[in-house]
Amino acid sequence: MKFKTVAEAFNFYRTQTVQQIETRAQEIGQLINTDANANIQELNIELDGLKEAKANHEERSQLQDKLKTWTPIAGASTQTTELPTDADAILKTPEYRSAFFKSLQSKPLTDIEQRAYKAVMEKRAAFGTQATLAAVLPTQTHNEIIQKARGLRALVTASRNFSIPAKLSVPVIGPQSAATWHAEGAPVEGSDVDPVSVNFNAYELIKIFSISASASAMALDSFESYLTGELANCLLDAMEAALATGTGTDQGAGLSSITFNTTNSMTFAVSPAFEDFVATAALLKSGYGAGASWAMNFSTLYKQVYSLTDANGRPLFIQNAAIEGAPAYLLGKPVILSDSIADDTIYYGNFGFMGYNLFNVMVETSRESSFKSNLIDYRVTAVADCKPIVSEAFVKLSKA
Repeated sequence: MKFKTVAEAFNFYRTQTVQQIETRAQEIGQLINTDANANIQELNIELDGLKEAKANHEERSQLQDKLKTWTPIAGASTQTTELPTDADAILKTPEYRSAFFKSLQSKPLTDIEQRAYKAVMEKRAAFGTQATLAAVLPTQTHNEIIQKARGLRALVTASRNFSIPAKLSVPVIGPQSAATWHAEGAPVEGSDVDPVSVNFNAYELIKIFSISASASAMALDSFESYLTGELANCLLDAMEAALATGTGTDQGAGLSSITFNTTNSMTFAVSPAFEDFVATAALLKSGYGAGASWAMNFSTLYKQVYSLTDANGRPLFIQNAAIEGAPAYLLGKPVILSDSIADDTIYYGNFGFMGYNLFNVMVETSRESSFKSNLIDYRVTAVADCKPIVSEAFVKLSKA
């Protein structure tokens, strides 16, 4: 058959199989080699049409393969058939995210979701000693929890977050003496730098809560939103409390674990005065004041601080009431409000020298433990610790 244009040849062959297209191409090759009278121009047109028809057939075949494995999930990106080879990278994929929440709802998983879930669980089994059924939170969900904490004007917001999946040692070096003027030729004595390490241990945080079995009927996005909120409340409320009052024994150490005496604290009898705040601020060692903040609970703020004024009648506490969430200041320094701090206790210091480490967040589910109540139990665990990195970065004003 003769073709005047490549389009004509393409339209003729596009409905034929790849085998038929390749057979015709071989026939044209033999004609060119054996027939001296063959019309080379017409054969070239036909070959171009065959080439385009074969390419079109291959593209359609690839598209059909994608459609076979395409499973749209509400709120998640379109799934693919390929997964990263590293389990940590799989944690960031939408496939593992949907598999994680489907498994908690006892919903069936697609093939690629099963592969993603299995890859993370195999690494989890090799990593820790807890139950291998514990599901590690998807990266996106873990980030959403931290974002919720960042919305709070609290200690977890101001303190340094490491999020390193291991025990952590932070070296701290004290300030060195100033350089000395040197007389030419005179000997100079060296000085040693002796860093002290602050160690963050691996304590367990745990919380068990129950959800009605009707949660299994929730849409995936709704269930994730609900579970994320519960996780944020459970883990970060505990971390907030530890940053304030943790003892350091089988738990994180907080501000209350610092040894306060006459060199780094002040007291007041009934209510603090303007002079008490000035004197307390003066106790903080030079160098820490540049990034210092005041920290107290809401009750202390409104009962003891809110109405205070200086000698000229100017208020100590300043807040932009016209803008919700605007920073508040006391003597020109930001105020951190946390209900975990004890009443009538006010801290002043640089909270960049307060740290916490929160990692390995996991969720397990059980339908047997609350079988009679038609509830599903969820156990949330994490490994965490917190403590003041440099104790001298904080001073205290409290009721005697």
